[in-house]
Amino acid sequence: MTERVCATSDVPAGEARRFAVRGHEVALVNLGEDGFRAVDAICSHEHFFLDEGDVDSEEGTIECPKHGSLFDLNTGKPMGLPAIKPVDTFPVTVTDDDVWIEV
Repeated sequence: MTERVCATSDVPAGEARRFAVRGHEVALVNLGEDGFRAVDAICSHEHFFLDEGDVDSEEGTIECPKHGSLFDLNTGKPMGLPAIKPVDTFPVTVTDDDVWIEV
């Protein structure tokens, strides 16, 4: 199901915010001109929130602030150790000024 999570202005370009969507903690990331991406907010390596890490808009990645694993925001795949498991990704739709996530 798709749920409205926020307005586009609620997540500045190059940043991430965490939202609870249908029982899932989701990190919504604004990649600026490349649009929004949504991934599981909890790192697959250890229980730490990805939305508190750094976003690289050019590379399309988010870094876990605890151990530094990078995750591809398009696929959820880790791009370096210590994480070896991907995080879930979720479809994002923007309609007018509303951001919707499908979980």
